[in-house]
Amino acid sequence: MIDAGTNAGKRAMERLRDDRVGWLTTVTPGGQPQSSPVWFLWENGDLVVMSLATTPRLANVRANPRVAFNLNSTPGGGEVVTIEGEARIVEEPLAEETLAAYWAKYDASLADEGWSREKFRVDYPVVMRIRPAHARVW
Repeated sequence: MIDAGTNAGKRAMERLRDDRVGWLTTVTPGGQPQSSPVWFLWENGDLVVMSLATTPRLANVRANPRVAFNLNSTPGGGEVVTIEGEARIVEEPLAEETLAAYWAKYDASLADEGWSREKFRVDYPVVMRIRPAHARVW
């Protein structure tokens, strides 16, 4: 999907590992694209997103699982990373190693927001996994 052998691909993989915010675009049942900033984890070729239970994006994914995800570009339009794929709502709990990786990435952000891990899990109980089908990087 992303060729880590190229400079752009290598940088894209680093950003998928390290960037803290991405933009998830879902489509409403009426066909309107809707983009939202999300925290995410890149794990084994999937994007993992923890979500509020009441957010419209969950209803959007249930109606149409096709989504797009992108990272911010540089101010001049470089370092573009866009991914298109299919999202699914995960019913089973996250594996301990996945949760540990998520906390390692976001503990500082949780502290900045005044949240604990426990409060975050209560407020963001729904897990989505996005399986990429296509990516563009440059």
